[in-house]
Amino acid sequence: MKVAVLGAGAIGAYVGAALHRAGADVHLVARGPHLAAMRQHGVQVRSPRGDFTAQVHATDDPSGIGPVDYVFLGLKANSYAACGPLIEPLLHSSTAVIAAQNGIPWWYFHRHGGPHDGQRIESVDPGGAVSAVLAPERAIGCVVYAATELEGPGVVRHLEGTRFSIGEPDRSVSDRCLAFSQAMHAGGLKCPVEPELRGDIWIKLLGNISFNPISALSRATMRQMCLHGGTRRVIEIMMTETLAVAGALGCRPDISVERRLAGAERVGDHRTSTLQDLERGKPLELDVLLAAVVELAEITGVPVPTLRTVHAISDLLADRMRSAA
Repeated sequence: MKVAVLGAGAIGAYVGAALHRAGADVHLVARGPHLAAMRQHGVQVRSPRGDFTAQVHATDDPSGIGPVDYVFLGLKANSYAACGPLIEPLLHSSTAVIAAQNGIPWWYFHRHGGPHDGQRIESVDPGGAVSAVLAPERAIGCVVYAATELEGPGVVRHLEGTRFSIGEPDRSVSDRCLAFSQAMHAGGLKCPVEPELRGDIWIKLLGNISFNPISALSRATMRQMCLHGGTRRVIEIMMTETLAVAGALGCRPDISVERRLAGAERVGDHRTSTLQDLERGKPLELDVLLAAVVELAEITGVPVPTLRTVHAISDLLADRMRSAA
C-alpha cells in the first residue's frame, strides 16, 4: 500500500508515522522547518501510549512521489481548492482521497440519495472549485477523534484518542475502506468503517460549530465557555439548532446536547483550533463549520437565528483577519 500524506502537520504526521510502522510505503508532504526536521530525524511521536520515531520519507515535491493508492489529506479545508498542483502528481485512476477535515465536507451530498442527492454546498465548494480538484468519486470521509499538536519541528505530541472513523459517501463498506482500516489498525490506531459516517460528522460538528467560533470571539478555553452561564446557554441553543438541521436532512445523531457539553467540559482548559489559528494570525476555518450549516438551514427551511447571529459576527472577524494578512 502506497500512501501520501498531503499536509503532514500534527494529525497528518501522526497518521503517517503509524502507517509506516504498519509497513505501508508512506510519503509525507510538508514544508519549512517541520519538513527539515522530519528529513533529518524522522517523525518523533511523544504519546502516553509510548514514544516512537518513524523514519518516513518527507518532501515538499509531490511529483517525486508519483501516483499512490491513498492520499491522506491533512490540509485545512479552506486550502482544498488551491491544492490542485500538489495533489495531481499523486493521483492515478483509482487513487482514494481521505479527507481528515472538520465540519461539512464538499462531498456531503455525493450519492446521498433523496431530494438533495448531488447538490453542491456553495460555502464549502464555491463555484465547484473544490470538486474540480478533489473529485467526489475519490472521497472517503474521515472523522478524527484524536488530539495531537506539533511540540516542535518534526515532533508530534499525541494528547488523547486514536480513532479515525472512515466511510464511503454511498454508505457501502468498500474494499478500499477495509484495506485502509486494516493498515491503520496494524499501526496501532482505531479506524472503524462506518456506513453512516454522516452521523459521526454531525456529532463532532456539534462541538466545532459552537465552541470554535465562540472561543475566537471570547478568547476562552473549553472549560471557561462551559462554566460561563450565558455562554453555555448560547452554545446549547447553537447545538439544538444544528441537530434540527441534521434531522431535516434525515440524520439523527445518537447524542444529547447535555452529554456533548459534559464531554467538552471534561476537556478542561483546551484552546480550540480556531482560537489557536486566531492567535497565530492564520485564516479561520469557519466556512465548513458554521457557514455550511447556515446554508443547509436555508436549503431545508429550518430556522437557526442563533447560528446566523454568531456566523455574522465571526464572519466579520474572519474578514478582518484576511484584511490584516
